[in-house]
Amino acid sequence: MNIETRKIEFVQAFLNLQNEELISQFEKLLKKTKQAEKEFKPFTVEELNSRIDASLEDSNDDEVTESNELLSEIKQWQ
Repeated sequence: MNIETRKIEFVQAFLNLQNEELISQFEKLLKKTKQAEKEFKPFTVEELNSRIDASLEDSNDDEVTESNELLSEIKQWQ
């Protein structure tokens, strides 16, 4: 089933809803999703390459945290 068919079926099912609480939950979900889309901004190629370069430099300078150290730190957060 393609996305257009799924949208049509969803809208038809939504229009048949009689539960106001369920409709409110869908409204909140839609609002939250729209906000998340506004906040998400993919990296440009230049930004990605810059981050890779910085990470490689940190690694070469031994400025990294080993995974087991990180897991120990996370356990202390709780």
